[in-house]
Amino acid sequence: MPYEDHSSEGVRQRARAGRRDRGNRDRLRLAAVDGETLTGETAAGEGCPGIVKPLPPELFIPHETNAEMRWEAMRDVGYHVPNERFFVRNHTSTPIIDAATWHLRLHGSGLRNPRSFGYEELLALPSVTRDVAIECAGNGRSFFATQQDQEITGTPWRLGGIGVARWRGAPLAAVLELAGLTPDAVDVMPRGLDADYVADGVDYGRVRRPIPVSKALKDVILAYEMNDAPLPPDHGYPMRLVVPSWIGLASIKWVGDIEVSTSPLASPWNTEFYRMFGEAYPPGGSAPLSVQGIRSAFELPWEATLAVGRPHVLHGRSWSGNGRVAGVEVSFDEGATWHHTQLLGPHVVPAWTRWHITWSPQEVGPHTLLARATDETGAVQPPRTTHNEFGYLFDAAVRHPVKVVKG
Repeated sequence: MPYEDHSSEGVRQRARAGRRDRGNRDRLRLAAVDGETLTGETAAGEGCPGIVKPLPPELFIPHETNAEMRWEAMRDVGYHVPNERFFVRNHTSTPIIDAATWHLRLHGSGLRNPRSFGYEELLALPSVTRDVAIECAGNGRSFFATQQDQEITGTPWRLGGIGVARWRGAPLAAVLELAGLTPDAVDVMPRGLDADYVADGVDYGRVRRPIPVSKALKDVILAYEMNDAPLPPDHGYPMRLVVPSWIGLASIKWVGDIEVSTSPLASPWNTEFYRMFGEAYPPGGSAPLSVQGIRSAFELPWEATLAVGRPHVLHGRSWSGNGRVAGVEVSFDEGATWHHTQLLGPHVVPAWTRWHITWSPQEVGPHTLLARATDETGAVQPPRTTHNEFGYLFDAAVRHPVKVVKG
């Protein structure tokens, strides 16, 4: 159902309240699906209520109901992030769902033949396999505060709210066709089966976000495999959307129904949240967020210790929602000079690009590394990101601190 009255003052007040206190949400909601319930006591993710998989500290940084990937743990990992190392972004808790009783319901005015699909029915459809990055819109949020001295709210991600996996599933276009997509359909809105999201006493319902039909037909996947294995519970089992190049919120996990409409759809996730609010934006906020920005990260610990006078091969990865990365530069002197890195397989797939560069530091003491990417559209990571209250889409070159010591 479309979200009502989203332009009213009442909704604006709720949005302001959410921005003030988003981090103080209910820490754990019970997720009940098909009679099964997951609580914080049964979840294996220590420090992150409601996450099922183990979260060893050498691989993850816990953030309440979320778990951030440590970039240093990616140093010896291949192109794809293994399932057990993939970051977790939960609004509430991971539901435990039985695929044998699960079904996907397609409904709405934009369909001639509304219907439901079982798990095995979707597995039997022709499939596609794609390497796609899933990234939280708030990835890099903490740097608004630490680099730009600006106030923000939300999970304080550094750059570990991203992962690339090989996803396999049925094209959403094929499923919509089987349900009789009408020529005048304009929006599709998938909804998850996780518990209702409650913040500041407001129940926003289950996570859902509309997508234009044009995008749904282009490249969206109803995925049931992740890195050649069934989706793990924390990553959407039994079925999730994968929406290439868009913010992670669009890739709804644990999808249970999809509304298709001949009129525009809305939810709190594209009216009150996931749009830019602040002095640089209109009073009602920017348009709803869709395409991700451009970023770079070092596969190096924060405050890493390096020996002076020795060559060190520094590794990293860069990515852009606008397409392939064309080049990456690194600075060892606060951005005064930049040096081109060597890209590894830049034309293989567009999800992200690995790179490396050699540095021989000559002075002991604290140093700051910066990496900036250029994508195929010519977009370059800027030195500073325009502030917004939720801290979305931080795309400036990140200042990565290291310590150079005597060997």
